[in-house]
Parts: sequence; C-alpha cells; structure tokens
Amino acid sequence: MKKNSFYAFAFAALLAVTACKKEDALSKVDPNSKDVEMYAPQMVNEAGIPIENTEPNAAVQSVENKVDGKYPVMTFNKKEHDFGVINEGDKVETVFTFTNTGDADLLITNASGSCGCTVPDYPKEPIKPGKSGKMKVTFDSGGKPGMQQKSVNITANTVTGRDVLSIKANVTPKAKPAETTTVTQ
Repeated sequence: MKKNSFYAFAFAALLAVTACKKEDALSKVDPNSKDVEMYAPQMVNEAGIPIENTEPNAAVQSVENKVDGKYPVMTFNKKEHDFGVINEGDKVETVFTFTNTGDADLLITNASGSCGCTVPDYPKEPIKPGKSGKMKVTFDSGGKPGMQQKSVNITANTVTGRDVLSIKANVTPKAKPAETTTVTQ
C-alpha cells in the first residue's frame, strides 16, 4: 500500500511541475524588432480568391517563393529510377536531370534521402529559367537485402515548395559463408 501511495504522490508532483502556466509566445515578441515580421499573409489564386491554407506556413512560403508574380518550376526528365537487380554491398548511382521551366530563378534549399543509404547531391547555385541542372542520387545497398524503395525529398522555392524522387532496387543478399564441419574417425 505504501508503494502505491508513493507512486501516486510522485505522479501528482510530476503533474504539478509540468502543468505550469503556459505563456503566450506572441506577448514576448517585440513588434518594433527588425528581426521579426508581424504579418500572416493570405494566399490567393490568380483571380484574387483566398485559398484555404491546409499546411502550416504554406502562405508564408508561397509569398517568399513568388518573385514579381513569377515562380520557378522544376521539370524532371524522370522522377523514378529502377536499378534492377544489384548485389548487396553495391553502391549505385543515377542522375535526375531537371529544367527550370518557370519564370524565376530556381533555388534548391535542401534534398535529403529517406534513409542514410540514399544520398542526393544537388546544385547549390540558382538555376535560371530555361536552364537545366542535375541531381545525382547514390544508393548504398550494404545491409539492405531484398526489394528496396527509397525517396529523395526536395525543398525548393517552387509553388509547392517540395518535390519527391524515388529509386528502387532488388538487392541480392550476400552469400553466407559455408559452415565447415569436422569429421572425426
């Protein structure tokens, strides 16, 4: 019984400590600070009709991406690549070529693989409208036997702000070393 009351007391104490007053973060922001912009823009379509914001910061991101009413557009030669059958331990790579078919400079701010075995290499400089770029994706199949499907998530200053590429491979497992048996006579 003492054990149960100890746990009840410990739980109550923990609850009291964590249930402290929540402060309004906005009240701590100095509206005169040059480091903070105090606005929440409303996204509108070409006709000026408000667009429902379904993602946090989507309106802010869209405003930041827009340059004089123009956006960059990433148009890929392919968005998927199948390496086919490869051996476990192989490092394979493919190149995704894209063209900026939009009307503003394209800037890729990040590209990351869905796991550490998938590594993208992307251009860091802006891609002018009409110009092309390449994204090399390397896949390390070490420790990844069987059918593998991985993705590369791209963050850029396009209308949507992101794009996804995918790769897949059927990885043949390494042969296990044969067991040796000793025959005694």
